[in-house]
Amino acid sequence: MDDAQFGAAIRAVRLRRSMTQQQLAMAAGVSRPIVSLIERGRCEETSVRTVRRVASILGVSATLNARWRGAEVAKLLDEAQSALVESVTERLSAAGWTVRPEHTFSIWGERGSIDVLAWHPACRALLLVECKTKLPDLQDVLSTMDRKRRLARDISKLEGWEPGFVGSALAVHDQKWARNAVRRSGVVFDAALPARTVAVRQWLARPTGDLRAIWFLANDGATNTGRRSGGQMRAYPHGGAQLGRPNRPDPGQ
Repeated sequence: MDDAQFGAAIRAVRLRRSMTQQQLAMAAGVSRPIVSLIERGRCEETSVRTVRRVASILGVSATLNARWRGAEVAKLLDEAQSALVESVTERLSAAGWTVRPEHTFSIWGERGSIDVLAWHPACRALLLVECKTKLPDLQDVLSTMDRKRRLARDISKLEGWEPGFVGSALAVHDQKWARNAVRRSGVVFDAALPARTVAVRQWLARPTGDLRAIWFLANDGATNTGRRSGGQMRAYPHGGAQLGRPNRPDPGQ
């Protein structure tokens, strides 16, 4: 939906609710000309915050929709997700874990996919990694991780594994947006996923006890995904021969 369509939708809902522009403006705490600008599709002449405030009065959800070269944005997001999964896969493989990237399951009528499922045979430890390139809904992320962890032992039995320990980690790129997201919801994250990157690395080397953690992965070239000429990203297929390549340690805290 472009700005003109959005403005038309705002006007249509306002009229359906029998409100004048002045009444809507007063309820939103803005001037009537601002409402008029929005309804005429001239949203760029005001702020996103103001547009959302006006829309919320009408019960309209105003979300941003990024577009770039047709479907290229979705492609880039898919590449980022694949790169993160591959980074986790390589690090675990180099640490001696048996890795199942993008592992699907169906247990007691519950279906889903685990970004990275890993098994440490010597220590009988199971690890479930949820990879995220963004954190739009914290509650959804944590509830999804809890559900998969609850099913972890049943899922592992299908692989012939009997875990003594179970770990779960939320893997994100070590970037400012991720650090800020964790900081903003510090109380929630500290309760649900108290361990951080250093503790994850120690646990991966010698898994004892259960683990609940946030794992910040630096984009330091430790994966097979990187920039090539022309700015294109390359990701090798999961399960390829590249998984055994040694990784470089990341500086995440």
